[in-house]
Amino acid sequence: MAVYSYTAKGVDGKTRKGQLAAASEASLTEQLRQQGLTLTASTTQEASKTGLSSWLERIQGVPVVQKIFFTQNLGVMLRGGFSISRAMGTLALQVTHRYFRRVILELQSDLEGGTSFAQALKKHPRVFSELFVNMVSAGELGGKLDEVLKSLTLQMKKDHQLISKVKGAMTYPIVVIFAMIGAGIAMIVFVIPKLMTIFTESNTQLPLPTRILIGISNLLQHQGIWIGLGLIGVVIFIVWFSRTPRGQRWFDSLLLVTPIAGPIIRKINLARFTRTLSSMLATDIPIIQTFQVIAKTLGSYHYRQSVIDASEALRTGAAIAKVLERYPKLYPPLIQQMVSVGEESGTLDEVAGELADFLEEEVDQTMSNLSTIIEPVLLLVLGVGVAGMAVAILLPIYSLSNAIS
Repeated sequence: MAVYSYTAKGVDGKTRKGQLAAASEASLTEQLRQQGLTLTASTTQEASKTGLSSWLERIQGVPVVQKIFFTQNLGVMLRGGFSISRAMGTLALQVTHRYFRRVILELQSDLEGGTSFAQALKKHPRVFSELFVNMVSAGELGGKLDEVLKSLTLQMKKDHQLISKVKGAMTYPIVVIFAMIGAGIAMIVFVIPKLMTIFTESNTQLPLPTRILIGISNLLQHQGIWIGLGLIGVVIFIVWFSRTPRGQRWFDSLLLVTPIAGPIIRKINLARFTRTLSSMLATDIPIIQTFQVIAKTLGSYHYRQSVIDASEALRTGAAIAKVLERYPKLYPPLIQQMVSVGEESGTLDEVAGELADFLEEEVDQTMSNLSTIIEPVLLLVLGVGVAGMAVAILLPIYSLSNAIS
């Protein structure tokens, strides 16, 4: 598949120029013929380019913004009367991400070959999640693909906004922490040794804080490389361990009881759970399959396990609210009662959507106030570090001045 820049003539004799995605020049000619145009010239732009940039795009994956653009515009085109194959060709011309463009062209080729949209999407699991594929499949079977795409667009937008807010709120404290560590190491390695030379040459008993600071400085100067390698090894081990089932369970348990991080993690997972539940209940996907798919969208190990356990309990005919009551530390009474009301009234999809809006607003407020909460803590840590270093430097100066006087 490639994108062709073409020049063609219409029945009125006028020349027209444009771009179209086609499998070959013959396919391009046929597409133009159906539009009442006769191809006169064409040049091809390879959809799958090689090189470092193309390789990096594939490794990094398709940005969420590109997927939102694709889903939203596809839904608009289908509602406007476009065939899905023609819509794919048009979208391929507008997408700027080269790897994603190639994926769309492959989707178009599969659709033209008679493959269903959901089956075509399944061939690209790195781009389209199981949630996306299942909802599209339900939309195709129910004849409501445009409505499902609209729901998916909302789902992805909300999810993207949620993640962006969390990243934005965490950027400031992370930058400050790394700046503090970098400044402290620079002081200890480059500045403190020059000052300490004066004290060590005085042949006087140095105070304990000063001796500790000199010891740290000497250690970093002579063993800094090994310390750095050791820290890298520790980080690699932590990353590896956190990806094992035991490590995920241990780290998530620790995070959930952390004063600031715990409530935030709960709200984020609950917001994603209710938003996805609302989106999937609007389709004809069975409730057990819905919970199995939702489990894969949650970041916390304990929330994933609770939803997986819930999917098994639902096989026996248990109510969703009763299942959630088994996990009071993960699902607060408000969630349990609202879900119960939604089940009894048959409006669980609407109730879940309202809960998602409420929880997302709470996350937004928490993220907005996070820097205000963390800033005093960072300033306190910075103040303690600076004060400790100042005491270690000033104490021997004070002792030397007393000895001279």
